[in-house]
Amino acid sequence: MKLRLGFFLSVLLAACSNDKQTENYKIFKYNESAGVSSLDPAFAKDQANIWATAQLFNGLVQLDKDLVVQPAIAKVWDIAADAKTYTFHLRTDVLFHQHELLSEQERLVTAHDFVYSFNRLTEAKVASPGAWVMNNVQSYEALNDSTLRMILKTAFPPFLGLLSMPYCSVVPEEVVSQINFRDAPVGTGPFHFQYWKDNVKLVLRKNPDYFEQGLPKLDAVSVSFIKDKQTAFLAFLKGELDFISGLDASYKDEVLTRNGTLKENYQGKINLQSQPYLNTEYLGFLMDERNLSVTQQKAVRKAINFGFDRVKMIKYLRNNIGTPALEGFIPKGLPSFTNDLQGYDYNPEKSKALLIEANIPLGTEVILSTTSSYLDICEYIQNQLQEIGLKIKVEVNPPSTHRQMVATSKLDFFRGSWIADYADAENYLALFYSKNFCPNGPNYTHFKNKSFDALYELAIHQTNDTIRHALYQKMDQIILDEAAIVPLYYDQIIRFVQTNIEHFESNGMNMLNLKKVNKINL
Repeated sequence: MKLRLGFFLSVLLAACSNDKQTENYKIFKYNESAGVSSLDPAFAKDQANIWATAQLFNGLVQLDKDLVVQPAIAKVWDIAADAKTYTFHLRTDVLFHQHELLSEQERLVTAHDFVYSFNRLTEAKVASPGAWVMNNVQSYEALNDSTLRMILKTAFPPFLGLLSMPYCSVVPEEVVSQINFRDAPVGTGPFHFQYWKDNVKLVLRKNPDYFEQGLPKLDAVSVSFIKDKQTAFLAFLKGELDFISGLDASYKDEVLTRNGTLKENYQGKINLQSQPYLNTEYLGFLMDERNLSVTQQKAVRKAINFGFDRVKMIKYLRNNIGTPALEGFIPKGLPSFTNDLQGYDYNPEKSKALLIEANIPLGTEVILSTTSSYLDICEYIQNQLQEIGLKIKVEVNPPSTHRQMVATSKLDFFRGSWIADYADAENYLALFYSKNFCPNGPNYTHFKNKSFDALYELAIHQTNDTIRHALYQKMDQIILDEAAIVPLYYDQIIRFVQTNIEHFESNGMNMLNLKKVNKINL
């Protein structure tokens, strides 16, 4: 009976039926305008793929809503005194989703499966964008079916956070080696794969054998691929979607006040959720001799930092969604964030004085490169800097072109953003370590500072969180003092959610965690 009922449900879902026969099922519906390119966790690089794979797979550990590492398939772990050897003790009740290629009806996950999964992640022929996660891993081995040992080349305190990434999910060799895993994945997650048609529909069904007792509460997840964000938002207002993520210009002024609250006509009809997002929006300067712009002068970079009002920018252009970046590069939401750094407030008189000090003539032109999505912010800065005597020429490039030019150091002054790969400030500060010069690393500004490098090398080997965070803050202050970037704002997660959705949580990584979600059918 169970199988027949499940099959009936899958057919209904695949057909996107609105028939009354499905009304008793708890089906969570969301839209992914960017589309999903792969359901293989080895390719969970962007948000769309991460959200989908997070429902299908598990790794050794996971992050909770406060970004604290929690057990997943590993129930406990030991870290040696040298902070390089990690021993994970696995649960013995975790099953892969049922699949015809699995020899056993109930195939248990073992430590050997993690060895295979990590080997696959780093294979050149797989070409996973997540292979870098294992760069600092010297070796790993299954000591037995339930014990996995991993040894690092050097101590690296954020390592557990790296292992929480979808890249590090466990997969079954028997299935991966026989099918196109992108299209028909088999994992251990709270939902299992049912149906996917590119640009039409993705359907995931409840995993009745999920190892976290009592979860999931939903019967299914249905993902649509409406490209136009305004159309998707209208679908949400009609109750056809259960939540909408992000703030798009097409509807932000319709639903939000300037202060970032729901307008009166939407209050009680939908819920608004917001929290800090580990994403820093900034303007970057190329800091080496290839930059022939006046921005090579520190005084000019500081003048730009003082020359526009971040508070007003967030209020009028983002409806107060986000926090003005009056501190450093490390975003609000990380434990090492502090309000005690000496950053840049709005001080046009100081900007003018700095330009005079640097002998910069009035009307000097500076080219700022961006994409269309951030044109309003760049034009706002353009207008404000004009008042201090700088003429900003805004150049708009396609997103792919812009990313490539930033990554190859071809832009003297550019808009950038950094979304955390893992929940530790080292991920942000690595952008300014001199050994990470692009294109071989993320140091897009080619910032080089001996004091910064020395602190960075101390921090990445420091296992005491309090000491490490203090070192992070010193590095962040150096970035500010040298004006290597112009911090704009620390982003904020914003979600519009239907009122019948319960226990819908996120974290600073903007994860989509649906295993605890409940939907009350009205």
